[in-house]
Amino acid sequence: MRTPLIAGNWKMNKTASEAARFARELVQSPLSTAAIDIVIAPPFTALAAVRDVLGETSPIGLGAQNLHWEDRGAFTGEISAPMLKDLSCRYVILGHSERRAQFGEQDDLIRKKILAALTHGLNPILCVGESLSERESGATNAVIERQLKGCLTGFEPSQLGPLTIAYEPVWAIGTGKAATPEQSIEVHQLIRRTLATGWTTSVASGTRILYGGSVTPQNVESFLASPDIDGALVGGACLQVDSFASIVRLAQTRIGH
Repeated sequence: MRTPLIAGNWKMNKTASEAARFARELVQSPLSTAAIDIVIAPPFTALAAVRDVLGETSPIGLGAQNLHWEDRGAFTGEISAPMLKDLSCRYVILGHSERRAQFGEQDDLIRKKILAALTHGLNPILCVGESLSERESGATNAVIERQLKGCLTGFEPSQLGPLTIAYEPVWAIGTGKAATPEQSIEVHQLIRRTLATGWTTSVASGTRILYGGSVTPQNVESFLASPDIDGALVGGACLQVDSFASIVRLAQTRIGH
């Protein structure tokens, strides 16, 4: 049974003090964590402040937005998996389309980052998704399959237990234009088939697959109505406590039914 996950990617938003205030309000909000996993991913500079508010036993998981594939060394400006573990991070978002498009990250580099995360006990959330031109040209399936195989090649099925995949169509991120539930379900099913043929059916059935891309309290239930969608990677709507808490509560209500 896959436990649903709602993750909030703060991107480059909130100072450490703003992040601590958000975390205090989130902890104090009437928010149950029953039957669901919750993750918030502040910027690197706010991780320690949020950790201190949550405490090390909080059911709300702390996530990072990226990491470097080496443990240490002459990599100015980078952050390693051991550094994140020392800050009590449990999750790390990897391969986000903004990293791919703006910083030139390719699948083989993302694969190295996934290996570093797994090696140090972090749960990677691997993002995959197609651009608008790729969707309009009918290349969605080929793009998703290429990203999955490129990022996960060489991993044994036994290594992939901690992996979560987030389908984030690039054309829906930050645009206010979410994919339809039917579009997202079709890709989620493709991802599961690819995992089954490339690895094992148990990997396919056990891996959580999230939808991301303009997720809001108004549309999240329409996505979570499908058994193929195991949660959401939330962007802009996670930056306000009320909005993020609403998404979590709606997800729990949907699960309860």
